[in-house]
Amino acid sequence: MQMASFAANSSLLSPNSFRTTAKSSVTSSPFRCNCISFYNNHKPTNLAATTAFPLSSSSHQTHEGLGLWSEKAGKKESFSQTSAVRHLTGSLTSAEGLRFAIVVARFNEIVTRPLLEGALDTFKRYSVKEEDIDVVWVPGSFEIGLVAEKLGKSRKYQAVLCIGAVIRGDTSHYDAVANSAASGVLSAGLSSGVPCIFGVLTCDDMDQALNRAGGKAGNKGSETALTAIEMASLFEHHLKF
Repeated sequence: MQMASFAANSSLLSPNSFRTTAKSSVTSSPFRCNCISFYNNHKPTNLAATTAFPLSSSSHQTHEGLGLWSEKAGKKESFSQTSAVRHLTGSLTSAEGLRFAIVVARFNEIVTRPLLEGALDTFKRYSVKEEDIDVVWVPGSFEIGLVAEKLGKSRKYQAVLCIGAVIRGDTSHYDAVANSAASGVLSAGLSSGVPCIFGVLTCDDMDQALNRAGGKAGNKGSETALTAIEMASLFEHHLKF
């Protein structure tokens, strides 16, 4: 009866549209909820059908009153699957001829060196030649962004990997370095137009960092290399203007 009261007072249900709302019987919808039937021009309109009834795969369903829409189900084609839409993606199997630079922070080398080794191993497995890889060491993660931008602007590389490790300490120094490293790598990519991949670990303690440098959480250096290959391929084969 609350629904009937709402229907009588709602601006959506004008007196000209509905002859009466004083229908006390209820109908059971496919979703097992009780829904009041309204009358529109002497024809019953099921509120559940206009709001929640799933479309049939073969029938053309038109709902009047509250629904005011029609849909021919079964012939609706996904927009993303039409032939006119192009999907551009990078490839992990077309790394031949691509050159990469890796900027590695020396600080926390016990973490960053395994990350570097993971990246180099992944490059090897995906047929990137050793002569197409240059490794540049910097003092810490704070300095990565500046060097990455310089390497990107040299136009010698299709992607730049940025590897470092920032571990939380007793002061706010961690937040300053972590934020600066992230914004520096982002700025390097935007400024140079070359993908600069963020591979700087930001961890609460050394155990977390080691777990992500070849431990039980995998090797984030390897993941960084995969991202670099895909992005380099995307830029080289699809976004090179």
